Amino acid sequence: MESFALHSISTSFSLPSRTSFLLHRSRPISKSPPFLPTLRYSSSSFSTFSSSSFPTVPKPSLLKSRLSPIHASSSSKTTNPSPPPPPPQGAKPIPFIISISIGLIVRFLVPKPPQVTPQAWQLLSIFLSTVAGLVLSPLPVGAWAFLGLTSSIVTKTLTFSGAFAAFTNEVIWLIVISFFFARGFVKTGLGDRIATYFVKWLGKSTLGLSYGLTISEVLIAPAMPSTTARAGGVFLPIIKSLSFSAGSKPGDPSARKLGSYLIQSQFQSACNSSALFLTAAAQNLLCLKLAEELGVVIKSPWISWLKAASLPALVCLLATPLILYKLYPPEAKDTPDAPAMAAKKLEHMGPVTRNEWAMVGTMLLAVSLWVFGDALGIASVVGAMIGLSILLLLGVLNWEDCLSEKSAWDTLAWFAVLVGMAGQLTNLGIVAWMSDSVAKSLQSLSLSWSAAFGVLQASYFLIHYLFASQTGHVGALYSAFLAMHLAAGVPGMLAALALAYNTNLFGAITHYSSGQAAVYYGAGYVDLPDVFKMGFIMALTNATIWGVVGGFWWKFLGLY
Repeated sequence: MESFALHSISTSFSLPSRTSFLLHRSRPISKSPPFLPTLRYSSSSFSTFSSSSFPTVPKPSLLKSRLSPIHASSSSKTTNPSPPPPPPQGAKPIPFIISISIGLIVRFLVPKPPQVTPQAWQLLSIFLSTVAGLVLSPLPVGAWAFLGLTSSIVTKTLTFSGAFAAFTNEVIWLIVISFFFARGFVKTGLGDRIATYFVKWLGKSTLGLSYGLTISEVLIAPAMPSTTARAGGVFLPIIKSLSFSAGSKPGDPSARKLGSYLIQSQFQSACNSSALFLTAAAQNLLCLKLAEELGVVIKSPWISWLKAASLPALVCLLATPLILYKLYPPEAKDTPDAPAMAAKKLEHMGPVTRNEWAMVGTMLLAVSLWVFGDALGIASVVGAMIGLSILLLLGVLNWEDCLSEKSAWDTLAWFAVLVGMAGQLTNLGIVAWMSDSVAKSLQSLSLSWSAAFGVLQASYFLIHYLFASQTGHVGALYSAFLAMHLAAGVPGMLAALALAYNTNLFGAITHYSSGQAAVYYGAGYVDLPDVFKMGFIMALTNATIWGVVGGFWWKFLGLY
């Protein structure tokens, strides 16, 4: 379910909050590490290692008596090093000063436009300081967002109820519940089982193996709305096991044999899987909520989203493994042992368990409610609440699982602050003022709405090089860019959906651009220059396919 900068670049690779759920499974998937080749030892081979085969080690007391005083003292010094200094506490001084300074400069040194009220201008300064802090990370993201919220109340820019209004936002709670669904997939092993079946069916060649993993993610994505959970909980363990079995190790020249290609292919394909379904990523839901606040209401959102994304996303999903196979080729072209290892792993996993069947049934119900919820009068968040209640009643998840999902509660805290401020800026007229200013600039250049559409979409995409999270990017800039599109005459539904699709596509351009980026890069199979190089190449590829194929498809669907 998988942020302006949830973390700074230097800290974006430690993922305890995002992937803590990976360490808690209700049962082991197998008796041995998945896909790793089984070591074949006979009983006689162990009997050859008798005690006489090893040199006799003197007893500790004898060793101690033989040490000279000098040796003893030096030994004690090496074995008892001085403890490292404690890590610094509180806010990092330089990021803190810079973040605060940005808000103060806007508030007191930048002239207030006459169209903007003092309250709106003050809230804008607090919002910009909050955004700067999320990028520079003087404190953890949740703590910094809380400081921004406190500042807005202390300065009487917002009332207490107004500052906390977003904590009741339906979309934010839908995102929180999506983290719990993702935990259920990992805990039961259902996602692992689905992916393993596709390895068994398509894994005879490296390219086929890549397509098998890609197809399995497409099937899992609509019911597992967290790219980070899918990456860390399902696909990375499988890719690492397959790579190890082929002799491809991280941080080693052998990484290019298999692991590097599989990581790059899955990483780049995942952004299109997330763009294909409304419920495949948390930021998708937020995009439509923010669009609705600006008057762009999309009827039957789940179906409308899928129809518009289907053709360009599927073309990209088919093209990505093949393009990377040519531009970033694996040394091992065939993986004949992968299907057999997958079959063995499935045998170790045993038959589908009760909890897995419960997870399947619950997610089918939840997705059905998301698809047909408008016709039934059931909101998406209510459908998710029904699904979570079923999982709790059946014991697939317990309340401890929910409480220990720190990433969900952290997201609730900082996300609600960010969305609340963005909503208040819209209500106070800041977004309208900014969009009008940009629209006038575009009109002075005599740009048509289609040209303005291209310029704004490209700007929205490229700005993500400054961010370490997709949801934070949405909370900060989606409303403003959508308002600019509308002011430039771009059709509302086209602008809203295109920005939302781009929000997924830019999640694979750097090693810090999304939660899944940090997971895959942290595996150690891909060098940093290759991440940026292939990220840029695939970004151009995606832009071309979505621009050309998507453009014709959206014209056919009547979006413009």
